[in-house]
Amino acid sequence: MSAPDLFYPETGPRDGWPAGAEADRAYLEIFAHRDSTALISNLRTTIMGLRSGARVYPVTINEAEYGDAYVCLPHTAYALYAKDELRIVDAGPWTPALGLLASSAGAMLRAARVNRIVHVNNYMLSTNLHGGWRGDDIDAIRMLLTERFPDHLIAVRSLNQWSDADLWRRFHDAGWRMLPSRQIYVTDDLTADWATRRDTKRDRAIMRTVASRIDTLEALRPGDAERISELYALLYLGRYSALNPAFTPAYIEATNRTGAFHYRGLRESDGQLSAVVGCFIRGGVLTTPIVGYDTARPASDGLYRIASYMLAQIARDRGLRLNGSAGAASFKVNRGARPVTEYSAYFVDHLSLARRAVIGGVERLLNKVAVPLMQERGL
Repeated sequence: MSAPDLFYPETGPRDGWPAGAEADRAYLEIFAHRDSTALISNLRTTIMGLRSGARVYPVTINEAEYGDAYVCLPHTAYALYAKDELRIVDAGPWTPALGLLASSAGAMLRAARVNRIVHVNNYMLSTNLHGGWRGDDIDAIRMLLTERFPDHLIAVRSLNQWSDADLWRRFHDAGWRMLPSRQIYVTDDLTADWATRRDTKRDRAIMRTVASRIDTLEALRPGDAERISELYALLYLGRYSALNPAFTPAYIEATNRTGAFHYRGLRESDGQLSAVVGCFIRGGVLTTPIVGYDTARPASDGLYRIASYMLAQIARDRGLRLNGSAGAASFKVNRGARPVTEYSAYFVDHLSLARRAVIGGVERLLNKVAVPLMQERGL
């Protein structure tokens, strides 16, 4: 295997694109000759590709960029976003303590310059999928990146022991710091675990009433990209947190056109979309970085239920497992999902003793305090 190679999307890897990397090539080339904010408006980052053998990984490089979307910035994820979450989740009597914990962790992480970081295999989505990556090349990748970026943390997001058990263990055994990030909700067998549930059957009854208005969105109509971006923003940026990635119409159009995401939507009688999902698939697992619906409509219209049914139906029809990401815990559990802890792996051994100590302290704090609370409260 040749040594790993970093490259810009517009130039391509030194030895050419490997066979089988078409999906990652399509995704990376979306960002060629474009500033990241043209596609994700609240995300400033430098995007590169990394070829390692037969795989190509999207890589993001940050220097600081405090306050941007959490998908590239640990300070946002563990401090700012955590505070936002406390507005909408039921942490019970622990809420004040968790707010203090987030503030303390934020101060520690900022002191450690945690946003000076390189992320590997980072699609800049709420949930990255690693597509069967087993981690045989992590030492070579780590050597390349620590040499090229000696003052940056090296990180991999969205690791779990459900779909990435071997990869998770590789990072753990190689001495990377394993920081828990959140609980996600996963479904192994959509036919057995989802389709037979009482709540799923009720959702199916709603779906039958709108079946003629479901659009696979293989080709977008004029105005669809803008509407999908709007529906996503109404839910994820308006109702949840403005620290989620803000996908622009240009991003929606490009991910649809290249087949990077598989979209499906509900149209009203006037042709306007009222609910939509955009699905991302790797290694037999489906997740959905794009979910949106008209939040001004009454809950009795069932738009969120329709959106959730559409994505689960895509997974079942394709024989895929479902990573339902975080949030709406009881809704997902009632439809056959189960909770799994998600982690980010950080390599810090090349950094100063002080920066390493801070990351180690945050790791212990999260594992001893945050994880038990997440599991107890279903956060």
